[in-house]
Amino acid sequence: MGFFELNEMNLPSIPWKEYTGKEVLASDVLWTIRSAVYQGNDLNLPRLVGVKSKEATEFGDDLLKKLKNKGIVIYYPFFFARKSGNLEVRSDRIIIEAVKGDLWNMVTYSSRDVTIQYTPDETLVNGNQDFLTEKEQALILKYVKEVRNKFRDDLLEGKSVLLEWSLANMCNIDKTPVGEEYLVFYEVRTV
Repeated sequence: MGFFELNEMNLPSIPWKEYTGKEVLASDVLWTIRSAVYQGNDLNLPRLVGVKSKEATEFGDDLLKKLKNKGIVIYYPFFFARKSGNLEVRSDRIIIEAVKGDLWNMVTYSSRDVTIQYTPDETLVNGNQDFLTEKEQALILKYVKEVRNKFRDDLLEGKSVLLEWSLANMCNIDKTPVGEEYLVFYEVRTV
């Protein structure tokens, strides 16, 4: 559901599309194929990241068979994540957690380079205070107002909104970063 919600928001997000098995994936791009379920636990679902078109197509076709009517398969061009993390928006504070490289470094290996907590009165930094530049922090924080507007009722109920993000580049078939760096959000959920 996070992919759908991000599409409705004014946030930079992954240009994903639904995979139906009829697509012809370009061979000069690496691909990510993921599954999403309509109901139930959506954590640790099958995915294949940064693979050539033939492998992506085979994996996507196999996922379609396994999911049937229980979910969808999505695909998008692979990106190279230079820094990644979580943005947590609460009614009274904002928290950015960041890690070098892909978000899976944080999720899988419990790595973390910095946590920055912003309150109306102070900013607290735990970890490498130079890891995220002021410009990078401002870029991420630029979207907090949009998140607060979209999830106003949830925030009033005491929930928080968690977004996953990366500072990324497109990459070539050899996984070498190319082009300008950009911010991309790829998950949003209330907790």
